[in-house]
Amino acid sequence: MTTLQSVTETPLQPGVWTIDAAHSLVEFSVRHMTVARVTGRFGAVDGAVDVPADNPPAATVRADIDVASVSAGHPKRDELIRSADFLDVATHPVITFTGGPAVPAGDGHWNIPGDLTVKGVTRPVVLDTVFGGVISHRGAIRAGFSAVTEISRKDFGVTWSAALDSGGAIVSDLVRITLEIELVLTRS
Repeated sequence: MTTLQSVTETPLQPGVWTIDAAHSLVEFSVRHMTVARVTGRFGAVDGAVDVPADNPPAATVRADIDVASVSAGHPKRDELIRSADFLDVATHPVITFTGGPAVPAGDGHWNIPGDLTVKGVTRPVVLDTVFGGVISHRGAIRAGFSAVTEISRKDFGVTWSAALDSGGAIVSDLVRITLEIELVLTRS
């Protein structure tokens, strides 16, 4: 398996690599009542990585996340996350990320700078990314990536908050986003 540590240019051959939603994961976590971590995931993600033939290291990424597909382990919590108090799925049904190209960050990591749009607000973020490799199986060429970033939810207009009796907030401002993405070469 090829790793980014041994690759000086993009490990993906030129073409369009589509996100395989059945084998990809977009997860988030926040602190709840300052003492525990609550996680959730979005079940529907769509997008692609475009690797240009004339300059493969200039690859770009686009991903769309269906906000209604959120699942955080409890139906009432899911309703709250979808509500106008949090992600406002009725008005902003999609979270988007556009970014690239990747920049080597050492020790097998690559930084993918880009723009994240949540609830109609766009802010720059950097995905700390590790390449999982490329494999061919049953006629399909696949690649995998793991990535993580942290954002302030308030920077994106997600400002609902309630104070605890002992101080602190019910839901932390800091949100950790974790991605496990599998791609399929769909056009070369």
